[in-house]
Amino acid sequence: MKKEITISELAKLMGVSVHQIRYFEEKGILLPSYIDENQYRMYGMNEIYRLAHILLLRKVGLSVRAIREWSEEGTPDDMQRLLVQSVSKLEAEIDRLRSLSDFIRKVLDENEHYGQEGTSFQVIQRDQLVLTTWFETHMESELDARMLVQEGDPLPELFEADIHYVYEGDDRVMLCTEVHDVKGDIALPAGEYLSYRFTVHGEEELEQYFSQFQAFADRRGLILHGSRILAEKSYLSLFTQESLYYEMFARIEHIGGNTVDGDGKR
Repeated sequence: MKKEITISELAKLMGVSVHQIRYFEEKGILLPSYIDENQYRMYGMNEIYRLAHILLLRKVGLSVRAIREWSEEGTPDDMQRLLVQSVSKLEAEIDRLRSLSDFIRKVLDENEHYGQEGTSFQVIQRDQLVLTTWFETHMESELDARMLVQEGDPLPELFEADIHYVYEGDDRVMLCTEVHDVKGDIALPAGEYLSYRFTVHGEEELEQYFSQFQAFADRRGLILHGSRILAEKSYLSLFTQESLYYEMFARIEHIGGNTVDGDGKR
């Protein structure tokens, strides 16, 4: 009985397909020990070890090309370098997946909060919020696709983040996104904020919510301090595509309380 095994036996032994072994042969990184008189490809222990190394290197992220180049003229130092590079790529991918997982949890939490809140108005304690300006427009201007292209620089993953509309007292509106660990254009200080969460079917409905926001503050004896912020949570439209989700908020002080200095601008 022959000591070598056929390609189908090798595939079964190593848990791969015959097609994959033929692919490795086509790329020049795994050759049979010999081809017998019946034109069967035969593989011995050397080829088993060789295939095991190939599968391991593929598992850690090396390309077939990199494996072939290393096989032809690689040194132990070259393999050290390739594995270090692979670790760096894997750690970057882990960070990407962790960030994606955090985003999905945020979407689920936000959707749950919108559905469970008995009242849309809340006085909440917020941490400092640092924003960077995407572009500036006028309160009376209707946002459209052409404006995004003409006025704003490209903003990757635009609708995965809250889009903050910062309304200034002189009818200016700045479109901003949150930033972390860098200096932004606007810093809203930590403190008490009046928050109003609501959904609309079109942006033309927003004006009435600004009035309701101010009226609620007046009834509760709250002074709205600094800019009004409207955060658009476009990712929540994944659940009900016909609705737009917003949170309106502004820093507050209670009548008779201590005055809060500054408007949050840096």
